[in-house]
Parts: sequence; C-alpha cells; structure tokens
Amino acid sequence: MFIDYITLMLINMVAGLVLLADFVYRGLDGANLKRWIPGFGLVGAIALITGLHMTLTWPVPGSFNISFGETTVLFGGLYVAAAIAIAQGWDLFPLTIYAFFAGLTSIVVGARMIDLGQTQQPLVAGLGFILTGLGGVLAAPTLVYLRGNKNWRTLGAGVLLLAALVWAIIGYRAYWGHMEGFSDWQPPVMRVEPQE
Repeated sequence: MFIDYITLMLINMVAGLVLLADFVYRGLDGANLKRWIPGFGLVGAIALITGLHMTLTWPVPGSFNISFGETTVLFGGLYVAAAIAIAQGWDLFPLTIYAFFAGLTSIVVGARMIDLGQTQQPLVAGLGFILTGLGGVLAAPTLVYLRGNKNWRTLGAGVLLLAALVWAIIGYRAYWGHMEGFSDWQPPVMRVEPQE
C-alpha cells in the first residue's frame, strides 16, 4: 500500500486559499500586513514539505504525484516567500510574476486532469485547479492596477473562496474515505510475518 497524504495537502490548500481571499479583500489596504505572516508561513511550510516529498519520492500511483506534488511545491513556495516578504517589508510584485506562472501551471494541470478523466471526479478536481490557478494568474493585475477597486477585489476573493470550497469538499470526503480505506494498514515494522 502506498502512503497517501493528499488529504493533508488539500485541507492545507483550503486554509491557504481562505487566508489569501481575506488578504485580497482586506489585507491589500495595507493595514497591519504583519498579521498575515503566521498564516502564510504555516500554509507554505506544510505545502513545501509535503509537495517536495511527493515530487521527490512519488508515493502515490501515476501522475497524481505531478498534479498534486509539483503544484503544491509552487503553492507552498509562494506562501513562504509572501510571509518572508511581508516580514521584511519587501514589495510583493515580484511574487505576483511567479504566481502568474504557478497559476498557469495549475490551470493546465486542471484542464489536463479533466481531459484524462483523472480522480473520481475529474471535472470537480479540474475545476479546483483552474479556479486556484486563476488566483495566481490575476495576482499581478490585482496588486498593480486594481488594488483600489473594491469590486474587483471582492470578485477575486469570491473566486478564491469558491476554489477553497471545491478543495474542502474533495478533501473532507477524502478524509472520510481514507479513514476506512487505511484502517487496517500496518507499518512494515509492525507486520507479523507468517511462521514457517
């Protein structure tokens, strides 16, 4: 049996997207930006650790390691970098350039997931990737040109919350199923070998 912690990755992403939606809606006004550091840092650290492990070791079957592992590394890197940038008082614009390419990757992965019929619900999972990717693709115009447009920021926060909802549904359903599916699993050191 393989090690599967995609559930952790999904719920971490839900938390990160909700934090980002709140940041887009309220945080871009610049009042007390440091309040976002712990949340962004925690989400980023969990995403980087799990994403790097998945990318480097391929613990789950097939190309799910690419879909979930590599995109989680991009997601986590952005959140860690955002936490550091805010802590140091650096401009977030360079991160929006990176977010554009990470978001574009997420959109491509979502479209391909739908095309290949991957996961139990490829349309829903693909939509989650696409909505999440839109957040990254639209980060630069939001930060630079539309920062003061409250309607645009409300729409952006809504898209991020919708993506979070998609991932929450998938993630919590996966937790429900994994609790049963992995209930009899034993680590190799605890397995009883048959006596000869």
